[in-house]
Amino acid sequence: MSELTNQSNMGICYHFNMDIPDPDVIFHDGYYYLITTTMHFFPGGEILRSSDLKKWEHYSYVFDKLESSPAQRLEDDEHIYGKGMWAPVIRFNDGVFYVAFSSNDMNKTYLFRSADLKGPWNRSEIKGFYHDLSLLFDNGKAYVVYGNTDIHLTELNEDLTGPKEGGIDRIIVDDSGNPMLGLEGSHIYKIDGRYYLFMIHSLRDRWRRVEALYVSDSLEGEFTGGDIFDNDLGIRDSGIAQGGMVTGPVGNHLIMFQDSGAIGRLPVVVPFEFKDGMPVFDEINEVEEAELNGLCGSDDFADGHKEFWQFNHEPDMDLIKFDNGFHITTDKVCRNIFHAKNTLTQKTLGPKCSAQVTIDASELNDGDFAGLSAFQGDYAFAGIHKKNNGFYAVMMSNTSKGGIWDLSEEEGIIESEELIDGSSLTVKVECDFTVDTATCFIETSDGFKQIGTVHDLRFRLDHFTGSRFALSCFSTVSSGGTAVFNRFVPG
Repeated sequence: MSELTNQSNMGICYHFNMDIPDPDVIFHDGYYYLITTTMHFFPGGEILRSSDLKKWEHYSYVFDKLESSPAQRLEDDEHIYGKGMWAPVIRFNDGVFYVAFSSNDMNKTYLFRSADLKGPWNRSEIKGFYHDLSLLFDNGKAYVVYGNTDIHLTELNEDLTGPKEGGIDRIIVDDSGNPMLGLEGSHIYKIDGRYYLFMIHSLRDRWRRVEALYVSDSLEGEFTGGDIFDNDLGIRDSGIAQGGMVTGPVGNHLIMFQDSGAIGRLPVVVPFEFKDGMPVFDEINEVEEAELNGLCGSDDFADGHKEFWQFNHEPDMDLIKFDNGFHITTDKVCRNIFHAKNTLTQKTLGPKCSAQVTIDASELNDGDFAGLSAFQGDYAFAGIHKKNNGFYAVMMSNTSKGGIWDLSEEEGIIESEELIDGSSLTVKVECDFTVDTATCFIETSDGFKQIGTVHDLRFRLDHFTGSRFALSCFSTVSSGGTAVFNRFVPG
């Protein structure tokens, strides 16, 4: 990025009503491409595409799996909830696309390269761990900017495999003493010969996202600046910050995000103009909803699944198949839904949404559960429980009692359970993110009937993701049972 434009669609912002955190964005060959954090979901490194910043579609994934570690595969009691792939950066340089990110469970930094955003991608590692890194290519050299509170600039070697011996390696910005959140979420650009470093931190007296900008005339010079955007645009009183800057045919924009409760972290596209080398925002902005196409939807699982589905942790393909339905077979006994292999998920869409699915439980074992959930730490689950050779409609939930980072190991509370005729059941879950609740239903001859209570959903750092619709099967007594899911329909 070397030049700016003042031809912005000033005053119009676009709000994504879907969990798409830590966005970074480039403009290339007529399209905007956005990459987002995918945490413990696989395939990972989701890339979205837009021609106008308002209408977005799923475009590709960067990887199907990473290390296939026991934790990434949910072996035994291991997991990577709240870890995995964090805060990616996407860049295009000399005919090559680059995606880099740190993995908190592996304590590594990965770099992917490809000539095509559809792949294939070549994977390598940058020696070291670089929190919330940004990549800068400048005059034949490459640099990473990263860190929390102390923001570091490190020059990389020619192979991009680690720091360059004797190269630049310095702290360029310091936010020490911030009791809430120090500066992080770096995004660095060279624009018209100057270096612009966008970051996020919190106000010091309360939690609120604020965007900051520091600028320097050289990588060896002083970076100076401060807060540039402290505004919630009337959406939610939590601030908007952290994300990439992009210049394209509709002007200059920051794509940041807002903490938005149980649905997750929602991007907001904010236009600006440059005046005297600094961004200037409109005081009054109109907020429109972005159009999100192909990021969630229906599926009959006839002979596969649609691209918007992601597995919770790396799937075990030997235990699943798609043949006139999504078949899951268990291979271990689980304490709760969090340890269930092959849970298939898709993002929810705010402000309100619902989904229903039909479950064939005829091949479950006693003690097995199969169902649909609003999936996060404080989940709500509607499905079938097999016990004493009978099939029961069940509503189960969890309200985490530990610290905000602690994954619950509780079994889940069965709020409602009733014997059904046969072994097939259609269930529905409704999410209302205006009040962060989920309500569960089962289909009867008289239509859908609520089971259990209206359950409170919460965004917590145990998962660090927004609520998703999820299809799960897990065993609590003996493994080997199979559930089949058919006709997934969102509402």
